[in-house]
Amino acid sequence: MASSSAGVVAGLTAAALATIGYLAHQASVAAPHDPGRAHATSSPAPGASKAPRDRLHPDALPAGTGRGERVVYSVDDDRVWLVGADNRVRRTFRVTPSTVDPAPGTYAVTSRSNRVTGSDGIPVEHVVRFTSVDGVVIGFSAAVDGSMAKPDPDERTGGIRETRADGEAMWEFATIGQQVVVVR
Repeated sequence: MASSSAGVVAGLTAAALATIGYLAHQASVAAPHDPGRAHATSSPAPGASKAPRDRLHPDALPAGTGRGERVVYSVDDDRVWLVGADNRVRRTFRVTPSTVDPAPGTYAVTSRSNRVTGSDGIPVEHVVRFTSVDGVVIGFSAAVDGSMAKPDPDERTGGIRETRADGEAMWEFATIGQQVVVVR
């Protein structure tokens, strides 16, 4: 009786391993060739041209940035909006841009770090990364010393700097997988 049970277990194990192998192959075929550039859309990216602005309310969320919970970042206006599931702006703030801009489009938060040293050598906290451009990782962060100086234009950096309070708000809002919409 024990040998027949062992045979059943061995058969089930072999079937499970074959299924896992098949699913792993399917996942590798479907995976993006450049996982650092996690676009969530395949249609034309929102904001490929300058997103319409409310001239009477320059801090208003630009039109055409999607629906639902998301981070919206305007590379032209150096501004971020944290938008709730109900499409209402929870917080908006100015940022100091990096020297390398992400292309307009829709991304997802790919990694986070509570505290590290930025690519410019400055200790930063609440790092929220969402893409990379030619090997430069792009994300939001706050300098631990509170500075928001413009980066050296001769250095290729990807840190979009926020105040410490704004960095903490971003950290709480933008978890792994959170949508980040970049507009002009």
